[in-house]
Amino acid sequence: MIPFTRLDEFWRKPAVYWPLLLALAAATPLTFAPYYHFWLMPLLFGAFIRLLELRPERQIRSAYLFGLIAYVCQFYWIHTALHDVSGLPNLYAVPLTFLLPAYLALFPMLSVWLWQKTRLSRPLKTGLALPVYWTLAEFARERLLTGFGWGALGYSQIADYSPLAGFAPLGGIHLVTLATAFAGAWLVLLIDNPKQTRQRLAALCALTTLFAAGTLLRQTDFTRPDGTRASVALPQGNIPQTLKWEASQAEATLRRYFDLVAQSRADIVILPETAITVMLQNLPTEVLDAFARQAETNGSALAVGIARYTDSGEQYENAVINLSGYRSAQGFNMPYYAKDHLVPFGEYKPLPFITEPLYQMMNMPLSDFKRGGADQAPLIMANQRVAFNICYEDGFGDELIAPAKRASLLANASNLAWYGNSNAMYQHLQQSQARSLELGRYMVRATNTGATAIVDPKGRIRQAAPADTTTVLSGTVEGYTGETPYMKLGGSWPLITALIALAAGLFGFGRRQTQP
Repeated sequence: MIPFTRLDEFWRKPAVYWPLLLALAAATPLTFAPYYHFWLMPLLFGAFIRLLELRPERQIRSAYLFGLIAYVCQFYWIHTALHDVSGLPNLYAVPLTFLLPAYLALFPMLSVWLWQKTRLSRPLKTGLALPVYWTLAEFARERLLTGFGWGALGYSQIADYSPLAGFAPLGGIHLVTLATAFAGAWLVLLIDNPKQTRQRLAALCALTTLFAAGTLLRQTDFTRPDGTRASVALPQGNIPQTLKWEASQAEATLRRYFDLVAQSRADIVILPETAITVMLQNLPTEVLDAFARQAETNGSALAVGIARYTDSGEQYENAVINLSGYRSAQGFNMPYYAKDHLVPFGEYKPLPFITEPLYQMMNMPLSDFKRGGADQAPLIMANQRVAFNICYEDGFGDELIAPAKRASLLANASNLAWYGNSNAMYQHLQQSQARSLELGRYMVRATNTGATAIVDPKGRIRQAAPADTTTVLSGTVEGYTGETPYMKLGGSWPLITALIALAAGLFGFGRRQTQP
C-alpha cells in the first residue's frame, strides 16, 4: 500500500492537482437530473475538500475555479437560450454564458475563504465549519439579486434512493445541502486520517447516524391524504420557442392546444406557461368561450397559461387563469394566479440603461412583467385547491409555503423551450421533486416541451411525458393536507439563523485560540 504522505505529494503536483480539480468540477452535472447519480456528490465534494487541504496556499483560487467550471458545465444551456433561441450573436452570447457562473462562483470562494481564516482542529474545521460555511453561501446565492439556487449540493440528493433526501421535509433544501456537505467532509476524515483512530471512528459513527436518520425521515409521513382524488391531464404543445411568439403562429398554437384540451378527459386540465400567446384582453371572447365550453363538455376544470394586462392596462403579468368559472365571470375577471418571482433579464430588465441595447439584438418579447404578489390564494379546480407557481418560482421553496398550507395540490406551469433539448428541463423537474418533499403534496407540472410530469409527495416521479413531443400526460393525484416540519418552521430562516450563530461561534472561537 502506498503511504498517504507519498500520495499527498503526488496530488500536490500542479500537473495532477489542477486537472483533477477541473475534472471534479466538470463531473458535478452527473449528480443532478437527468442522471441522478446522487451517491457521487459526497465523493466529489470530499475529494474537492482534500485537494484544498493539500494546497492551502491555493485554496481561494481553487474554490473559485471549481465553482466556475462546475456552474458552466451545469448551466451550459444559458448559451442555448441566448444564441440558439434569442438570436444573440456569439460575440455577446459566449461571454454572457460565463457571466452567471463567474458570479455564482464567488459564493463557494467566500465559504472557503472563511474556512481558511478559521483556526480550529481539523475535525471541527473540516468536519463542522466548512459544511456550515458552504450551506450559508448556498443560501446567500439563492437570495441575493433575486437569487439563483440551481446547482446547490442538496438538489443532487433529490432522487428516489437517496437517504439524504429525507431531510427535505424536516428543514428544506438547505438542510439537505448541509447533510450532503457533512457527508463529503466526514468521508475525508474517515478515509484520509491514518493516525487518528478515534477521529476515524467518530467520522464513521457520524456518517452512519446521518444516513440512518435520513432513511428514517424518508419513511416518515408528515402529511396525509385528505380523501380526495382527481384525474389530471397535462397537454404538452411542443411549440418551438423560435416560433412561439410569431404572430403568424398564434392561430396554429390555439388550434393545437384546443385539440389537446378536446382529447383530454380528466377532472383537471392544466396548460403550460403562456400556452396562449395572445394577451388575455386581446383574445376574442369566442376563443375563450370555445375552450371553456370544450372543458365543460369533457367535465374538466381548465387552467390556461396566458399573459394578461393589469387592471390599469399599463403593465402585464405572467398568469394562469382558471377558466372553470369563465361562464359566470364578468368580462375577464376569472380567478387567476400571477407570477411573483420574476426571472432577471428574462422577465424584467435590471439596470435597463445598460441592458436595453442587448434586448434590441434579441428576440425576447414580454421581458418586463409586473410581479403578481406573494401568498396568492389557491385556485379551486374540481375537488382540489391548487397552489400554482410558474416556471422559475419552483426554485424557491420558502415562497411556496404559505399558499401550500391552504392547498391540497401543487402545480407548476412552465415553458422551458428557451433551453432546447438540454438538461435545464430535467434540473427544473428535480426542483419540483424537492418542493413536493418539502411541502408533502403532489406536484403536477404542465410544460410546453418538457419535463411534463406528475410527482408524488415523496418526490418520486409517478409519470412523465417524453420531451419535445406533442402529447397529453394523464394520471391521478390525491389531495393532501397537513404540514411538514419545514412548513411549520416557516421556511429556511430558523435553520439559517442557527447556522449563522454557529458559524460566528466557530470563527470567533478559532480566532481567540490563535491570539497570544
